[in-house]
Amino acid sequence: MIEALRARVGGLERDDALLEPDRLRRRIDALDRLENHLAGGPSADAALHARIECLRATLEAANQCLYRSIREEIQRGAGAESMRGWAAAAAADGQASPPADGERYDYLDTLLSGVLQLDEPASGVAELAEEMVFYQPTPARHAFDMIRRAALAERDVLIDLGAGLGHVALLAAICTGARCIGIEREAAYVDCARRCANALNLDNATFVPQDVRSADLSAGTVFYLYTPFVGAMLDEVLSLLKRQAASREIRVCTLGPCTAIVAREPWLEATDVPKADRPALFCSV
Repeated sequence: MIEALRARVGGLERDDALLEPDRLRRRIDALDRLENHLAGGPSADAALHARIECLRATLEAANQCLYRSIREEIQRGAGAESMRGWAAAAAADGQASPPADGERYDYLDTLLSGVLQLDEPASGVAELAEEMVFYQPTPARHAFDMIRRAALAERDVLIDLGAGLGHVALLAAICTGARCIGIEREAAYVDCARRCANALNLDNATFVPQDVRSADLSAGTVFYLYTPFVGAMLDEVLSLLKRQAASREIRVCTLGPCTAIVAREPWLEATDVPKADRPALFCSV
């Protein structure tokens, strides 16, 4: 077993192409394997353990260099092509990947995390109110898919209802000319999202610390829900969106269990067969 590990480490050490920027997925896969080995504690082979630690540091440094380069592009207002390119490359590599449906996270999430560098909330997060759903970020591949399916353009205003740390609004602001608004009840999350938007010079991304039910939704053309609430609260929010649709055409994008509820709304029409484990798009009728 040690000999097999030594051979695997040696192969990674000799693979100079592994450090090229576009080899991110291979680096992350290699780092995962190395982390699994290191998680077992110090190896009986101290020299091999030291080589693994050094290799891990080298691969992490290559990733950080990539993230820094993309951040600089975004700060100059030129990040859209780069981020969309990664999404396209991941889609083209789909034959070698698990199915894109579901809540699984992958290397695009590692990329987005490295680029956004969101801080941890500086203060404690309040307990959830009844019918609010525990926060988890939208998987990056689904966020890219939502942006593509909604055909976000410069004339659009995307409102993320229950935005959490702001991953979707931030990514949409980077990849499109749309104005992106994240509405989030937890002020600590909003502070983190705002710091990220400021650091990346994203003037088209704003975050509002407010209950969705009392927020101003009048500017929105596209609304996104990653099942942030259920029951009567979801019904109330859908009633608010229906009121918005009475004055203009809107699109509603969903992910997760709320998709089935939204699909039953008679004032909305799905653009495709809606599924809970991938983004669904509805247009007002």
